[in-house]
Amino acid sequence: MNSLPLENVPQKRPTKKVSFFRDVIETLLLALVLFIAINLVSARVKVEGFSMQPTLDHQQFVLVSRLTPRFIPLQRGDIVVFRPPMYPHATWLETLIGLPGVHSEFEDYIKRVIGLPGETVTVRDGQVWINGTWLNEPYVAEPPRYEGRWEVPEGYVFVLGDNRNNSSDSHSWGVLPIENILGKAILVYWPFSAWKVLDSGPVVQAAP
Repeated sequence: MNSLPLENVPQKRPTKKVSFFRDVIETLLLALVLFIAINLVSARVKVEGFSMQPTLDHQQFVLVSRLTPRFIPLQRGDIVVFRPPMYPHATWLETLIGLPGVHSEFEDYIKRVIGLPGETVTVRDGQVWINGTWLNEPYVAEPPRYEGRWEVPEGYVFVLGDNRNNSSDSHSWGVLPIENILGKAILVYWPFSAWKVLDSGPVVQAAP
């Protein structure tokens, strides 16, 4: 009985249908990997409310970097998105798929970091003071009409809205655990006419 050489044996090739479904699956897997990777380092946030005016307006969309504070330390003046301490922590699934933006009965807030761990924040006479030194804040809508003094423990920060007298923030519910912070807002990307980079300044401590 004669046999064909191995290289001449006809090879079974996948049908066009099998090849199509394989390509679809590979594309979906790649898209899933990219989706997870992007959401591990960033999030997209829609601003709701007016507590950050004039810096941020209602219904603007903001890109958030998750690298802060996990890999990049927080700085005074950073604008951060977080789950307030009076609400339960976000689930791992919510965090993975890009919280906020997931329907939830608990809101996530966006405010500015004012006091860092170990500092004392005092508000009096319409001014904010850090360890007895006046903080120059050209970004606020108007001077605060409240007064108080807060100690910021290690592992916490003190956050305020730029619209000081129309903001639910640390002056009303206390200091914020750093572990509650989703990330740092880095730019406004929509509407396009409002596009701008959000930096940490200018925040200047003047002489006491």
